[in-house]
Amino acid sequence: MKQPRFSVCVYCGSKPGTNELYTQAAVQVGQWIARQGGQLVYGGGSGGLMGIVANAALEAGAPVIGIIPKALVEKEWAHLGCTELHVVDNMHDRKRMMAERADAFLALPGGIGTFEELFEVWTWRQLGYHNKPIGLLNVAGYYDGMLTFLQQAVTNGFMGDWQMGLIRAQDSADVLLRELVEGANLPGTSHWDQI
Repeated sequence: MKQPRFSVCVYCGSKPGTNELYTQAAVQVGQWIARQGGQLVYGGGSGGLMGIVANAALEAGAPVIGIIPKALVEKEWAHLGCTELHVVDNMHDRKRMMAERADAFLALPGGIGTFEELFEVWTWRQLGYHNKPIGLLNVAGYYDGMLTFLQQAVTNGFMGDWQMGLIRAQDSADVLLRELVEGANLPGTSHWDQI
């Protein structure tokens, strides 16, 4: 199998949510990664947006790396169609392996697990543990309230503008993914296929 040009770690819901636009965005993300010769890294589930993004990537020809803890294999119904499926001991191992296998991180709509993964990788970046780009796909304004709250943290002196600058928020999957991969400064990613 040809070596992927880049690897994007996607955090997203194990449920599909109530808006069809969330599903459409997950499909767009999986297809874009495949079209541009990339690889998807994600939490290994077959349900919700997790399964949708994985299936879209697989169907479009991208390698998909799923990483799931033993305790969630049944709860999140591990995706047995992944190119690689890693069953790990716990959430710490899952997140570590996902981070190691990624060149960039992208959060789609999701719940508390998605938030936790996003905030952890963002914290790691501000502390200098990695310098990989982080994106927030704000589908249909899903993250508007959170972004307003985060700006309130800046206004009240608990965060700086530089910390907010470590994540990119965007409502277009194509634009955001391109920014993330370009920001990773990887060889072979200066040429983009027509989309």
